Amino acid sequence: MTGQHPSRRQVLKSAAALGAVASVAGGATASAAAMRATAVNPAIDAVLKRAVDAREVHGVVALAATDKSVIYEGAFGTRNLGGGAAMTIDTVFRIASMTKAVTSVAALQLVEKGMLTLDDPVPGIDQALAKPMVLEGFEPSGEPRLRPAKRAITLRHLLTHTAGFGYELWDDNLVKYVKATGMPGTFTGKFAALRMPLVFDPGERWEYGINVDWAGILVEALSGKALDVYFRDHIFQPLGMKDTGFAISAAQRARQTNFHQRKPDGTLEAQPLETWFKPEFYAGGGGLYSTGRDYLAFARMLLNGGRLNGGPRILKPETVALSYKNAVGNIPCGVLKTTNPGRSVDVNFFPGKDLRWGLAYMLNVDGVPGGRSPGSVTWAGIFNSYYWIDPVKRVTGVYMTQILPFADPTAVKVFGDFERAVYSGLKSV
Repeated sequence: MTGQHPSRRQVLKSAAALGAVASVAGGATASAAAMRATAVNPAIDAVLKRAVDAREVHGVVALAATDKSVIYEGAFGTRNLGGGAAMTIDTVFRIASMTKAVTSVAALQLVEKGMLTLDDPVPGIDQALAKPMVLEGFEPSGEPRLRPAKRAITLRHLLTHTAGFGYELWDDNLVKYVKATGMPGTFTGKFAALRMPLVFDPGERWEYGINVDWAGILVEALSGKALDVYFRDHIFQPLGMKDTGFAISAAQRARQTNFHQRKPDGTLEAQPLETWFKPEFYAGGGGLYSTGRDYLAFARMLLNGGRLNGGPRILKPETVALSYKNAVGNIPCGVLKTTNPGRSVDVNFFPGKDLRWGLAYMLNVDGVPGGRSPGSVTWAGIFNSYYWIDPVKRVTGVYMTQILPFADPTAVKVFGDFERAVYSGLKSV
């Protein structure tokens, strides 16, 4: 993930220049197996093609837009380094925690309707929310030591990861807690996994975790709709996101890309497609499948203040503007220490930079040379898919791969190269 640029710009080519999708003939190399949109910006094409040729990524779909139009679409490489089909703009990805922004938008819709507030205690629909317990440590016997939380959990806490919920992947104490209690882990799809204790009192720190899953449960409880139905009715259909959902059809499955594991020698190894099962709850923190084109429509809606191309309004402009603001005060955000290096390396996308959290995403307080502005927002999915929204320079981008571990330095570098290429293709207005 990368950073800032010096002046307001727009892309040299307009959406009218996109034209029909052109295919690049297949072949033995990854670059020869590319299929992409018309070369709106050859410099961006070159960045992505180089990364695929070098096998830094198995394949990539990347898109960008201003507030006026889509300015870039590209797909390079293959869905499976073991011999899969070429990447295409409509390739289906597991977007994992890119789901969180969607769930946050749904929760903010309920705030607009007066069904939720940001700073009152959330409805006590479950003991984990009504009477949260904090994990203080462990007895010599290994038994967890718990106490009641000092204050109630609010929606603001949930949306900003300051409620105290975590993930075992980045918290040793939760790893110990799962082992000590035998409760299911947070990636099992079991509802009981959401009843993890807090690792600190609400509002006192930032730690990435299952907070937004609970926001999704609240959306279901208060709207009276299952989360998949709520998303479909209030977000996906209005935005034309026809390939986004918690479950995919056989036709969509045929367009899905495998994820690839980075091996110790730096090479990538394709893994089998996941065996899909119906979880006990729809994971508002990470359960969606989508495409780059679909997610760009979602990001463009936010870039344009809650509405896309004159279509139905998803959020009020003032709500979107609020979502971009620092919602955690002086609490530092964004740095995570892994407990499982094969699934995630240590996370620190912007070393030395001041990071905070808005109501749906991480906030870049500082800009980074060559990319996004101060005040931009961003986040990711565990398989190294990323997006950013720059409300200052009015540009957004989506970058999709399927690689573990999360925050893989090579995949992140390619994302940064893509972002810088997007900004370098803009001109002053």
